[in-house]
Amino acid sequence: MDKFNTIKKDLSKFYNKDITLNLSPASGYRSRCEFGFKNNQYTMMKAGKKIFFDSFNLPVSSIQDVMKPLLELICDNPQVKDKLFQVNFRSVEKIVLVTLIYHKVLSDNWLKEANKIGSQLNISIIGRSRNQMVNTDLIELEEHVKIEPSFYLYQDDKTFYQPNAYLMPKMIECVQKLIKEPRDLLELYCGSGTFTIPLSFMFNDIFATENNRSSIRYLKKSIKKSNITNIHHARLSDNELTEAFNGKNFRRMADIDINVFNFSHVLVDPPRSGLNNNVTQILSKFNNIIYISCNPSTFERDLVSLKGYKIKKVEVFDQFSNTSHLELIALLVKN
Repeated sequence: MDKFNTIKKDLSKFYNKDITLNLSPASGYRSRCEFGFKNNQYTMMKAGKKIFFDSFNLPVSSIQDVMKPLLELICDNPQVKDKLFQVNFRSVEKIVLVTLIYHKVLSDNWLKEANKIGSQLNISIIGRSRNQMVNTDLIELEEHVKIEPSFYLYQDDKTFYQPNAYLMPKMIECVQKLIKEPRDLLELYCGSGTFTIPLSFMFNDIFATENNRSSIRYLKKSIKKSNITNIHHARLSDNELTEAFNGKNFRRMADIDINVFNFSHVLVDPPRSGLNNNVTQILSKFNNIIYISCNPSTFERDLVSLKGYKIKKVEVFDQFSNTSHLELIALLVKN
């Protein structure tokens, strides 16, 4: 049974309507990739085994175009090759950011040679080792997301960012279509604002929470770039947000009073482990839950824990073609 039939069968216990499947191209869709480096080649694990290669067809074309020439230049340059163990790629609108990760301290000579490679391939290179970061040019990427209304998002080589360049705007549009009669929005695990920024045009006010410092920094940058005034944010973990709802004051919330919001919806985009019991208790206060899941198994588990809710609408996204992985977006409403 293929993965699409499997998820339809698994969700049939909760939802008996047709499920929209959003497919991705089989290649050329990944804007973020991470590879090992060994024996003068890129490496990755496949079916439990390490494989070696010099090119790969899943990344967007801007990454594909530089993979092989970059590998050749690295292998021809002892200063850049020495103690290198990982090569990461990110790309937005043909701009490529490459991170080289090392088991050594990076010297001025390393930076000089990395600059040569970056100039030759028209890429930006970041070098990282323990407690060290050195860069040739850019250290962050700006993306102009051209859905209506358009907006800007930011990322660096360490922040989470939706990896499927083709499906990301479709996921945003899916969430937008789920929202009826919006007032205020509570968002957990907001990251750098992939959903926060576009939803600010639909809600009166948003209170967005995220525990990652870099993500909050880029959320603030997007807010400023787009001249948005109705997003309120705080660096809080999910457990800390629970404490805030129970009356605890955090300095990180500054002058934000959680009690003044008139929340009509809550949006959660948790890690693969799903929601903990504290978050489930928070969600039980809301009539409308938008759940973005990268792990259908924990989504089903959490749905059972969220007693009194039913799936009003769900769509599935094939983020990683030709793998067993699927993601979904669901609107849950109280019975």
